[in-house]
Amino acid sequence: MTRLTVIGGTGYTGAAIVREAAARGFEVTAYSRSEPTEPVPGVRYEQGSMLDEASRVKAVGTGEVIISALAPRGDLEGKLGGVDAHLAELAGLSGVRFGVIGGFSSLRPQAGAPRFTDSGEVPPQFAAEAKEMADIADALAAAPESLDWFFVSPAAEYGSYAPGEATGNYRLGGDVAFFDEAGKSALSGADFAKAVVDEVQNPKHHRAHFSVAY
Repeated sequence: MTRLTVIGGTGYTGAAIVREAAARGFEVTAYSRSEPTEPVPGVRYEQGSMLDEASRVKAVGTGEVIISALAPRGDLEGKLGGVDAHLAELAGLSGVRFGVIGGFSSLRPQAGAPRFTDSGEVPPQFAAEAKEMADIADALAAAPESLDWFFVSPAAEYGSYAPGEATGNYRLGGDVAFFDEAGKSALSGADFAKAVVDEVQNPKHHRAHFSVAY
């Protein structure tokens, strides 16, 4: 049985990953600052702030795969890079796999091109958050070879504002954004969670950034 720890396990993406993993019989621990409003049966919920070093150490010690599904908002604004860097360091020392849920803006319009975050196309109100997540991706790429990491970005249209429908289907790409024939990039929370848990169950992306969309 895979032991999976989801940090930020009560947020939109984290909760979806927790539900999918629990449904597959994983041993799931979810860390968050608050208790879940709709707890998933069989999931262990722990409360604590990842700004606290002891909470980070405890979280990494609970799983074979650790996923950070945190966002650089609220008290984590401007600090998530340091939090994920320490989680990555702890994961490397413990020999566990470390995944980060990023954003669409961390992708590139084409191979070798700057990330969308560096293109000036990100709306000003989201620019700082997008840049912080992209910096986390770059930091992982420079991490010691001993760390098995992955950084995964969803489609452009993704989030609680556009929940979509669970189809059971998705497409995988690299760190270049891809769109359907109509030029649309969208994904439901359930299908993104399926892709992430598929990666945990059958690893295909080692020390790599990949994307998920329809």
